[in-house]
Amino acid sequence: MIPELTSAMGAPRVAAIDFPFGRPLGQPGDASTQREVLRATLEALVNAAAPSTVTELPFAWPEPVGDVHWHPKEPSPIARLLAQKPALFKALIAGGIPVAASHRVAN
Repeated sequence: MIPELTSAMGAPRVAAIDFPFGRPLGQPGDASTQREVLRATLEALVNAAAPSTVTELPFAWPEPVGDVHWHPKEPSPIARLLAQKPALFKALIAGGIPVAASHRVAN
């Protein structure tokens, strides 16, 4: 998750967690941790003191950082476009999603 980007896009409250892409609640099959993360998320959102509050959740991924696959094998269209043209980030923050960012291109 990218709390700074989420907040910059106007989310009223953000519960941030440093878990791998696609696994914001925890590892597949780990219902106990998933419940804990969900409860902490709901609590953080309810207790947010003001708009744009970002709360870092107190969870750590259980594997060593070097063993974790944090990103998908193929970047999303928006990630690929921003890597090629970082200046578009400002337009993205302003709400202008470039058309090229919505289309997956064959390699």
